[in-house]
Amino acid sequence: MTVNSAEEANQDVAYSKALKELIYQLADDDFLISFRGSEWLGLAPHIEEDVAFSSITQNTMGHAFMFYQLLEDLGEGEIDLLAHERHPDVRRNGIYLEKRNGEGNYLEEPYYDWALTVVRHFLYETFKKVKLEAITKSSYKPLANIAGKVLMEQPYHLAHWRIWMNQLLNSTEEARDRIEARLNEAWEEFGDVLEFGFQATEMEHFDLIIGEEELKERWMDEVAKTIPNLPSEPLGKKFGSGREGQHTEDLDQALATLSEVYLSDKEAIW
Repeated sequence: MTVNSAEEANQDVAYSKALKELIYQLADDDFLISFRGSEWLGLAPHIEEDVAFSSITQNTMGHAFMFYQLLEDLGEGEIDLLAHERHPDVRRNGIYLEKRNGEGNYLEEPYYDWALTVVRHFLYETFKKVKLEAITKSSYKPLANIAGKVLMEQPYHLAHWRIWMNQLLNSTEEARDRIEARLNEAWEEFGDVLEFGFQATEMEHFDLIIGEEELKERWMDEVAKTIPNLPSEPLGKKFGSGREGQHTEDLDQALATLSEVYLSDKEAIW
């Protein structure tokens, strides 16, 4: 093998590694936040919201499926294995996205907090918008094409949560206080969602996506359109970086619930 061909082979390996890391982040983010959304089935503030939120959650799980499908196409394994059998340490979702909806559990007195859900989904859908828009220009065309498809649905999701944010921030004093409290909490925990982890430099180098700082600036600009008075403190990573495999017990609980039916009979066709 010549020097040039060896360099090209190394470049191919590095490109593939950065590409897969980016797709895992996209897939795992959608997988976890769609699960937390699904826990509101039958518990949303009113019946119209129950229907709308269920639809958004189903769409988001469909987005996760498309990203896992792309990983399968790249030789990472079967979709079900990627979604259900990977160890928590190799999950790449942002930690804030795995956070429980509140105390209790779905089947036994779920004391869930709607303010947390509104803030989390608004911040995430805003992030997803700017990230997917950047990926439509990705050097990996199959990923760029999927980003374009997801962006046909995602703006409706963002509009839904933007309306909730506006309504609650301009509602009663209690509603505004609860939203602001959850927003301050999110500001301490959301930082790793905006990062790319160990492969950040390579992702930008290979034109898979824009750099972290530019993405963060675009996200901040979008969020500020709805929330002009953002917290003055810098974004934090209170529980570490999910992009680097650091997670909480909330992820263990989520994965156990998500995979319960699948693990009961792996050979079944659902």
